Amino acid sequence: MSVVADPDAVREAYENVRSDADESTWLTLPYEGKSIVVGKTGTEYDEFLEQLGDDDRVYGYVRFETGDEMSRRAKFAFITWIGPSVSPLKKAKVSTDKAFVKEIMTQFGKEILADEKAELKYEKVLAILEKASGASYGTGK
Repeated sequence: MSVVADPDAVREAYENVRSDADESTWLTLPYEGKSIVVGKTGTEYDEFLEQLGDDDRVYGYVRFETGDEMSRRAKFAFITWIGPSVSPLKKAKVSTDKAFVKEIMTQFGKEILADEKAELKYEKVLAILEKASGASYGTGK
């Protein structure tokens, strides 16, 4: 039995973040009781980070633009946030529930597990995605 309350709503939010035609660059899937629900979506990475509280368990999907002056491309991070104040039992549940989320959100360059916001600084996540994507070509300018 899936803990994702509305898989179709999750899929729609996920596809919106992936779409070049939609301005959304992130989405959150927090817990509401024992269910995972669509939280918020937005365009500013700082707004995404504001959704991650010390007592929260949140799955996030974030679009980053990578590349060089020759080509720009979208890369995606699947982020699992477990706030530092989350109980051990709830932390354990995140790892099993994540499989249900990943059945819907299948395309991402890197998966990141974090419990401190310092681990999710924009530049740090961008560097992880760029490293995972392989070669970086450019003119050196």
